Amino acid sequence: MLDSSLQATLDTVLARNPGEPEFHQAVREVFDSLAVVQKRHPEYNDAAILTRLCEPERQIIFRVPWVDDKGQVQVNRGFRVEFNSALGPYKGGLRFRGNVNLGIVKFLGFEQIFKNSLTGLPIGGGKGGSDFDPAGKSDGEVMRFCQSFMTELHRHIGEHTDVPAGDIGVGAREIGYLFGQYKRLTNRYEAGVLTGKGLTWGGSLVRTEATGYGAALFAQEMLGARGTSIEGRKAIVSGSGNVAIYAIEKVHQLGGTAITASDSSGYVVDEDGIDLELLKQIKEVERGRISEYADRRGGKARFVKDGSVWDVPGDIALPCATQNELNARDAKTLLENGVAAVSEGANMPSTPDAVELFREAGIAFGPGKAANAGGVATSALEMQQNASRDTWSFEYTEQRLTEIMRNIHQNTLETAEEFGRPGDYVLGANVAGFRKVANAMIAFGVI
Repeated sequence: MLDSSLQATLDTVLARNPGEPEFHQAVREVFDSLAVVQKRHPEYNDAAILTRLCEPERQIIFRVPWVDDKGQVQVNRGFRVEFNSALGPYKGGLRFRGNVNLGIVKFLGFEQIFKNSLTGLPIGGGKGGSDFDPAGKSDGEVMRFCQSFMTELHRHIGEHTDVPAGDIGVGAREIGYLFGQYKRLTNRYEAGVLTGKGLTWGGSLVRTEATGYGAALFAQEMLGARGTSIEGRKAIVSGSGNVAIYAIEKVHQLGGTAITASDSSGYVVDEDGIDLELLKQIKEVERGRISEYADRRGGKARFVKDGSVWDVPGDIALPCATQNELNARDAKTLLENGVAAVSEGANMPSTPDAVELFREAGIAFGPGKAANAGGVATSALEMQQNASRDTWSFEYTEQRLTEIMRNIHQNTLETAEEFGRPGDYVLGANVAGFRKVANAMIAFGVI
C-alpha cells in the first residue's frame, strides 16, 4: 500500500495523463517499489522527485508527410519524448508500428530512464517513433518516410542532446535512411547522433545481438545466484525478431535449448532446438511469417495458429515480443509447468497480475528494465567508439556487455536485499535505477 503522499502524487500523474494505460501501468509499478525508499529517504519526496520524474522534460509531436509508390500523399504522426537527462543525453529507440501513440511512447521513455540508469553508463531516458508501419512497404516508401521523419526530428537531436536508436520496425535499413537524411540536413558526419548503425559506417559489433544476448545472460545470472544454470534446460521464447533471435542464440551458446519462436500469426515448436540459420533467413532476409519455418523444417517443427506460446512446457521463459503479451493465465501455466526463471527481453511484456504471480511463487523473475538493458548498454558503447573514432572487436564488446549485465544483476540483487526483499528483482531494479537518477536531480536543483 502507498502512503498518502505517494498516492496523492500517483493520482495527480494519472489525472494529468488520461487515456494512456501503458504509461499508467509503468508508473504504478515503479511507485509500488518506491514506497520503501520514501520512508528511508524523505528528501526525495521533499524535492518532488517523483512528480518531476513523471513529467517529461520535452514532448515533441509532429506531422510526417510522404509520397507512396502510387504517387499518393500519406500522412503519419511522429513522436519523440525526451523524458529525463539527469544522467546524460536522452537515449532510447524509435518504434515504427501502426499502434504507436503518445501513451506507448511515454511508457517506453519512462522505463528507459531506469533501464539506462542501471547500465551505469552516462545516458538519460527518452523514446520515440511513429504510427507508420514498414511492413509491406517498398524500400523507396520506407526511405521517403524516414527522410520526412528526420527532416523534423533533426532539430531536436544530437550526440550531446538526444541519441535515438532502433526498436520494433526500425532496423538497419531504417537507421541508414534516417542517418543519411540527418547528414544531408546538417552537413555533419556526426556518427554519435544515432546508434544501431551499419558496421561500415560507425556501428558497433554486438549491437545487433545485444538485447537478446543480455536477456539470456540475465537469466543465467539469476539462475547462478540460485546455484544452477541454463545448461541442459529448455527455453520458451516468444517473438522472432531481433531480440528473440539472439536470445535463442545465446541460450544455445550457454548449453540450453530454445524450442519456440512466434509472431502475430502463431508460434512454432521445435523440440530439437530452433534452427537459427533458417529462422534468420525467414525473418531477417525474407521478412516472412513464422509458419514458413515449420514448412521448411522437414517435419521437425510444428506450427500452432491458436493458443499461446506459453502453453509449451519449459524451464526458462524469455518473452521477447511486445508489451503485455504474457498475462495471468499464461503465468499460471508456466508455473504449473515448472518454469524456474523468466527474463523479459521485451519492454513490459508481462501484465501486472502475471508479474505478481511470479513474485509470489518466488521464481527468478527479471523485469525488462534490468533484463533487456543490454541493447541500450551496447548502444552507449557504440557512442563511446564514435566519440573516440575507434572500433572494438566482437570479443571485447561482448565481454563489456557481459560485465554490464553481471553488474546490473548484482546491483538489483543487493538493492533488493538492502530493502528487505531478497530475490525481488522488480523492487531491486526500480530502486537502484531510481536512486541514481534522483540523486543527480537533487544535485542540479529544481529544473
